[in-house]
Amino acid sequence: MGEKRPYRRKQHFIKKGYQTRFILKFCLLVGVGAVISSVLLYWLAQGSLTSTYENSRLAVRSTSVAILPAVVWTNLITLALVTVATVFVVLYVSHKIAGPLFRFEKELSEIAEGDLTKVIRLRRKDEVTEMAESLNRMTASLRGRLRELQGELDEAARIAQEEDASERLVEKLQDAQRTVHGRFRV
Repeated sequence: MGEKRPYRRKQHFIKKGYQTRFILKFCLLVGVGAVISSVLLYWLAQGSLTSTYENSRLAVRSTSVAILPAVVWTNLITLALVTVATVFVVLYVSHKIAGPLFRFEKELSEIAEGDLTKVIRLRRKDEVTEMAESLNRMTASLRGRLRELQGELDEAARIAQEEDASERLVEKLQDAQRTVHGRFRV
């Protein structure tokens, strides 16, 4: 009943701009590779002749012209298949990076607002779990130091009131207490 379920991401696109640019750059790279290989094959095949049958007749033509349609279709089909595979692979891989970064951004903004009770939780197989653990240790350390500071401030304010310290000193200590207690959640 009280079992805690592991964190599961519900969105496929975390940082749409980042992931889309990543996919497009990868597909562009594959497309450029296909164009380069087609041009290179066409250029290298220009010096040879090939015989083919067209409409029941024997035709002799340049190898580069004969294979050009097959090369173009092969590259287009390969590009389409690689593009589909790339979308899935990039979404999977970028989830391991963009997802945790999105989580860091969200949690660190709350920590920056003073909520030191936040703990960054990532999935077990995410890439930057060590960084999350380091940030959690840092937050825990800050939380401990702030509690210590709050305790010392409370003690100083109590002593100042008991010792009949100047009103201005007591007031300043109370202001410091309110500031620390008001700005931070520990």
